[in-house]
Amino acid sequence: MAAVGGYAGGVYLRSGTEGLLRMAVLTGLPGQLFRPWWRMHANRPYPVAEAFRSGQAVHLADAEGAMRRFPQLMAGLPFPFASLYEPVTSGGQRFGVVFALRPATPGIPVGAVDRERLREAADRLAGELAGLAAHGNPVVWDGDPVLLRPPARHVSPREAVDRLARAVLSVDRQGRIDFANSAAQDLLGLGEPQLLGRELWEAVPWLGHPAYEDHFRAVFMSTESVSFPARRGWHPPGDWLSVVLDPGPDGVTLTVGAAEKPSYAPAAVAAPEAGPGSAADRASTLYRPVALAIALTEAVTARQVSAVVTEELLPAFGGRQLAIYLLNERHLHLAWETGFPTGFLDRFDGVGLDVRLPGVETLTSGRPLFFESMQHLAAAYPGIPLDADVGARAFLPLIASGRPVGSCILGFDAPRGFSPEERTVLTALAGLIAQALQRARRYDSEAALARGLQAALLPHRLPVREHVQTVGRYLPGTLGMDVGGDWYDVVETGSGLLALVIGDVQGHGVAAAATMGQLRSAVRAFALTGSSPEEVMSGTNQLLIDLDPGQFASCCYVLLDPETGAARAVRAGHPQPLLRHPDGRTEVLDLAGGVVLGIDPEASYPVTELCLETGSVLALYTDGLVEKPGTDIDVGVERLRLSLAAARPTPLTETADRLIGEAGSTVDRPDDTALLLATRTP
Repeated sequence: MAAVGGYAGGVYLRSGTEGLLRMAVLTGLPGQLFRPWWRMHANRPYPVAEAFRSGQAVHLADAEGAMRRFPQLMAGLPFPFASLYEPVTSGGQRFGVVFALRPATPGIPVGAVDRERLREAADRLAGELAGLAAHGNPVVWDGDPVLLRPPARHVSPREAVDRLARAVLSVDRQGRIDFANSAAQDLLGLGEPQLLGRELWEAVPWLGHPAYEDHFRAVFMSTESVSFPARRGWHPPGDWLSVVLDPGPDGVTLTVGAAEKPSYAPAAVAAPEAGPGSAADRASTLYRPVALAIALTEAVTARQVSAVVTEELLPAFGGRQLAIYLLNERHLHLAWETGFPTGFLDRFDGVGLDVRLPGVETLTSGRPLFFESMQHLAAAYPGIPLDADVGARAFLPLIASGRPVGSCILGFDAPRGFSPEERTVLTALAGLIAQALQRARRYDSEAALARGLQAALLPHRLPVREHVQTVGRYLPGTLGMDVGGDWYDVVETGSGLLALVIGDVQGHGVAAAATMGQLRSAVRAFALTGSSPEEVMSGTNQLLIDLDPGQFASCCYVLLDPETGAARAVRAGHPQPLLRHPDGRTEVLDLAGGVVLGIDPEASYPVTELCLETGSVLALYTDGLVEKPGTDIDVGVERLRLSLAAARPTPLTETADRLIGEAGSTVDRPDDTALLLATRTP
């Protein structure tokens, strides 16, 4: 941290939960203020998660650059600061991420020296962790972070500071008070023994109100001063004070003085609602719903929407249980649950809208229902089964554009009040969730239609011919992507030759699948008439231009003589095929090519002559097999070439399964994939 000019830093490590990182060490920041970031899912769009997933460092010099790349980070921490993240890896092991925070440097990127220093620190840590792992010690972290605290430092008050009428408090970067002037002691009614060495929010509880936490976060994260009105005490309400926070490299100075009642103050500050539960229970991090709203725009399927609500909404309000019911033919069906006892919610699955249950009535009435304790819930609905004796529940209607979508249940382990601000925010978020779920259901319907269309258009079986064997594979994309327009085909021409075809229509969804079907039919028609390879490609190109679907396609067409192995090939903007020779030597073919189909009616497609020896394997594939975001496609082609070279040439089905299986094991697969293998047999 010190080597890169930082004021805070820490380490995230893998946890025992798959895909979940936990903060293991933190220094330079008060731990309680940053509790929402103690857990980080590896698939979320945050810099820590990206560094862990990609194995590449992330350097953010200022807030502007961070906002462009990671809007969810800045939605939760909208302060000017710089941050550096370095993955902790050793060999094939990925342990976690080390990070440092420092003052922002707008317009000035992170220098090479600081990058190298952080990388060296991460490498040293990785080496030690690898040593632990090598001795059988699992390198995982499942507890709260260790908060590294330097020895308490006493700052002697100076006479000039004691003359000030305003109270002055100094706190270190852990939030501990290390200085208080006489005015501060008089204002708070506490002497130095009751102040020094204690956390500010412990010694001065009214400064720990949720309404003020964002101000403290801002001053600890940036180098700019912050001022705000505050109220001293709530029961009975105290007088108004003005608080000014001034940050420095070793801590923060607070000055507090009398102030007039502000002309406007949020209800949470002016008159906080009394009720069971602590102030922290009343959602000290109301800004997290902003991150939820952003994340919902990225969710595509109903399952992704539910996962986002679990990861973002529950932590924001301190919830432990979540259930989402979707409406279908006037019945509510359980679509997602977490935190409830196993099987408890099954009894409510499929209930009709005429049943008196809070999850039903919140939807039929359109009003959210809040129960501050389980006793309140039991009193309102006598005889309702309860999963716990202690806790609180919120039932939210999911209504989008005036249409009922379902209902959402939030559960809390302890009784709690729901302030007016919380009720307003939760009700608004329920509308966002409903819109996201409605959009997801439309997507699911379209995706099912596209998958059905594509399954019908792809060949169900390939021709069986003497002297040649062919195998095809198709793999849909993940991450919510629609079905694409990849296809393959093997056509027996009237002259005894065999046409090997692979193509990729630009885009996804029903339109791409439909265009794919038209192109596949066109190529088959041209091939069956005995057209030459260049005529097949030119004719298909002209057909796509005449159809004008607003899409283009790549294609590779190989006309093979099974008896001699002689082949003629044409290529329209498609990746180069691979050829594995009988001795195992595998090369990337250099076929002459033309532009993609559907662009230029005058395009020409030159023919390349080649020969497939007995025992050789020809591999045609689409870019989904070799392309990864942020990686050059040539790297993927080389990886595929090495895999084909290492594979056994027979049986061909095993070779195809191996090549497509390596792509299928990738969770982050944004495109679909087609593969066609052909081999000459004796």
